Amino acid sequence: MALPLLNKKNSIEKPPQEIGFIDHLEALRWHLVRMAIALFICSVVAYIYIGEIFDYIILAPTHKEFPSYIWLCKLGEMAHIPSLCLEDVQISFQNTQLSGQFMMSFSASFLFGFIVSFPYLVWELWRFIKPALTTRELKNSRGILFWISLLFFVGVWFGYFIITPYTVNFFASYTLSSQFQNIIKIDDYLDSVMSLVLGTGLVFELPVAVYFLSKLGMLTPLFMKTYRKYAVVIILIVAAVITPPDVVSQIIVTIPLWILYELSIFISAKVQKERIRKEKEFFSS
Repeated sequence: MALPLLNKKNSIEKPPQEIGFIDHLEALRWHLVRMAIALFICSVVAYIYIGEIFDYIILAPTHKEFPSYIWLCKLGEMAHIPSLCLEDVQISFQNTQLSGQFMMSFSASFLFGFIVSFPYLVWELWRFIKPALTTRELKNSRGILFWISLLFFVGVWFGYFIITPYTVNFFASYTLSSQFQNIIKIDDYLDSVMSLVLGTGLVFELPVAVYFLSKLGMLTPLFMKTYRKYAVVIILIVAAVITPPDVVSQIIVTIPLWILYELSIFISAKVQKERIRKEKEFFSS
């Protein structure tokens, strides 16, 4: 039987509970089942109200009454930057497949079900991982579920209220010739909105991903600092593509992403410092 570990303060650190591989698979199976049930229930509720979701949420960025257009226009008036007032774009949609609208109702319901159930899905994954952690690791991971959920919802909010309106306005008004008319397939529009919103929500999980990668020693603050200039260039390119051609609009999109990257460097540095301290304690004991 393995003896419990003692640190310098003579406190006992509880080792991870050892169970067999089959037991791990069985536990994981039930966690996945509960996650699937939660996702299914949330998706069904979203499907019941799918008409309202399309009218008031998914298609909202195509209307001039969308809150982001109003906020940005007021900001532009106060800052004397007229370009922040985005032009009202008349968008014509069409459905080109017989079952197109029916299938879109399922994909949109699944997206909303995933967003709503995200905290519970993360909690189930955490319950599966938690027994393998030591007492100190559990203490260092305190509040992790809150931060994962918060970062995800902030990313979803940013993607929906900032990136999506700029993207929709830019591409819907972009024309090569006056003889061309933009008639957008509704499934293409839905795929774009889903990718932007969900993608931004996952991108905002960068600090959490950096935290765990730094814990494993796969990522260092030196690496992130070395490639910072490339990361900033990528962020600027993304901001330039999805925003109107003015500096202020690009800054609005660039700053949160840049702050996220700098925060990740800070987190990686703290994790590395803690890991070095533990190694020194181990070798000196």
